[in-house]
Amino acid sequence: MRRFAVLFIILGAASGAWAQTVTTTAPRALVMDVGTGAVLFDKAADEPTAPASVVKLMTAELVFRDLKSGKITLDTQFPISEHAWKTARGGASMFARLGANIRVEDLLRGMIVQSGADAAVALAEGLGGSEESFAGMMNKRAAELGMSRSHFVDSWGAANPAQTVSARDLARLAEHVIKTYPEYYHFFGEKEFTWSKIRQVNRNPILFNEVNGDGLKVGNLPDGGFNLVGSAVNGDRRLIVVVLDAKTAKDRAEEARKLFNWGFRGFEVKELLASDEQVGVAKVYGGAKSEAPLLTTAPVRLMASRGSTDKITGRIVYTGPLLAPVAAGTVVARLKIFSGSTLAMDVPLKTGEAVELGDLSQRAKDAAFELGLQIFHKTLSSGFKSAKKAATNATQ
Repeated sequence: MRRFAVLFIILGAASGAWAQTVTTTAPRALVMDVGTGAVLFDKAADEPTAPASVVKLMTAELVFRDLKSGKITLDTQFPISEHAWKTARGGASMFARLGANIRVEDLLRGMIVQSGADAAVALAEGLGGSEESFAGMMNKRAAELGMSRSHFVDSWGAANPAQTVSARDLARLAEHVIKTYPEYYHFFGEKEFTWSKIRQVNRNPILFNEVNGDGLKVGNLPDGGFNLVGSAVNGDRRLIVVVLDAKTAKDRAEEARKLFNWGFRGFEVKELLASDEQVGVAKVYGGAKSEAPLLTTAPVRLMASRGSTDKITGRIVYTGPLLAPVAAGTVVARLKIFSGSTLAMDVPLKTGEAVELGDLSQRAKDAAFELGLQIFHKTLSSGFKSAKKAATNATQ
């Protein structure tokens, strides 16, 4: 079998989206475009660090999953145990009464809006039986979501050296929550919640500034390290910004605002190819037809830096020729898209139609052609080696 590569120009002007033209004082940060999945900026995004209250994002994911599956409802009630009540003393709390039975919907608001540790523990014990058991569920779920650099020991974000996350893992979790649980995402955007006659305002600063933020969660430890996982919408674009270990709450808010503005103003989405659009063909061996059309499996969109003049090129790569019969809709090739010399995207290509097995004469013709091509390549290689040897002898 031979490897084919077909080079073609997709678009004249291209993307500089991978050139990082913004800086941040935050030790760890990441900016992701949700529509394309492109990471526009990252700084130490895979380094593990203490999560603080952003741990509650994972707690919320497990609650949302059970709500979506029907295991629980928003009206299901969980008790405030002594452990839940004591955990919240001296820290963030929804001020739930010891022994009270509280609806899941209210516990979610207490955990997300008020960042209450009591609410988080009540949810963890309600779903897992104990915090220890629930932490095991969190780690199993994190592994399923590809969060390879995160480890959880509780539901609310204690300062424990064993409890770590990375900016990339948190962005992946936020993207998953936004896309998978749209019916529950609104909890992250609620600006205030009152419980036990105590009104508390959401601590997430992007809900109150010009970036049009609508979630997700902030946190910090008593001795510093101010974290934020946020999402905002501008037109038809959504960004996720993660800022970890900022020095102060003010720095956290300012760095997040700066990264959101940079991501929205500096980039635009270019649709290169529509879903099911033909971009080339693959050679077929022994088929009723000699070629199979290659189609995109989904729209191909690229983040482009405004004003960039780089070329966007594409290369179809597959191992071929394909052997008949070939079924329609089978992924058989990859489209590698380059911005200048940078590999920007690698997307699958599928066959647009089936190619049935050819008759005996067609298969014989293809076999003869393949044999002739192999002889040609062997002769060419042999000639090259002879010429190289002669040139070496002539210089001695």
